[in-house]
Amino acid sequence: MDYELRNIKDFLQLYNKITDMCFNSCVDNLFGRDLTREEVSCADNCVLKFTNVNQRLLKVYVGVQSDINQRRLAEVETQQAKMVAEAQQQQQQEQQAAAAAAVPATPEVATASNSTEPSVA
Repeated sequence: MDYELRNIKDFLQLYNKITDMCFNSCVDNLFGRDLTREEVSCADNCVLKFTNVNQRLLKVYVGVQSDINQRRLAEVETQQAKMVAEAQQQQQQEQQAAAAAAVPATPEVATASNSTEPSVA
């Protein structure tokens, strides 16, 4: 609903801007009730030009915005892949540390010479 309300607000602002701009540019005589042919023609041309320019700008914006969205998506995917790789690396390090801690230390075997030969004193 918020999106629709914003669209209506944007449309009304644009409408008011066009009306104000074209009225100020085209209407010279405020003494009569009706517009002259020149004023009507001027207002029609003004609105038409403004609408055409607006449509062109929107086409450019849509194209540029599409490119920006694709770049952002690629950046997000790259960051996500990097985070996954780092998480996997950290998990492997934790597993290696856990495996190293789980292996019991092998006691050193003391080798004493138990010979059967009598020692000479």
